[in-house]
Amino acid sequence: MPTPERTSVSAIVAAGQHILENDGLGAVTMAAVAARVGVRAPSLYKRVRNRDELIRLLAERVAADLGAHLAANDPGGPDTRARLARIVRALRDFARERTAAYRLVFLPPSEHDDLSRDDLASASAPLFDIVARLVEPDHVLPAARTLTAWATGFIAMELSGSFRLGGDVDTAFEYGIERVSAAVTSPAH
Repeated sequence: MPTPERTSVSAIVAAGQHILENDGLGAVTMAAVAARVGVRAPSLYKRVRNRDELIRLLAERVAADLGAHLAANDPGGPDTRARLARIVRALRDFARERTAAYRLVFLPPSEHDDLSRDDLASASAPLFDIVARLVEPDHVLPAARTLTAWATGFIAMELSGSFRLGGDVDTAFEYGIERVSAAVTSPAH
């Protein structure tokens, strides 16, 4: 009679996600995940090839979570720039609430197995849907990249404590949303 399965890929990913968000990426090891799911480390290798694959699976899960978070924060309605502002605020909220997870998605690809284009597209879909209402069809990708670059740069500086000149960071963030969204919006929109 075969031995019963003691863990699953979803349990392994959930354990890795818990460790990531509580202790950081460096703490996500095969041994730590195995201990969290209640098996010995060699048992994990039946489900996950190595730590790189585990990190890729975590990044996929976080990208899906991020996409769902952004979609849940889109109020809909005719005011497209207000919708965009809400999505960008949701990105910032996600980064503040789940900093290690957020950083995992935005690490350079050399730091972990790259997310697939499908995973990235899915996570970005709420932003692309709104941007497509603000710009001409051939400008959607450049506009979305511009918005994302500004937002992730601002968020990275905020998370690292780099805003040291005083002033209200929340006010600066709102100013940035307004100005960058106005800058990328096509005149016809």
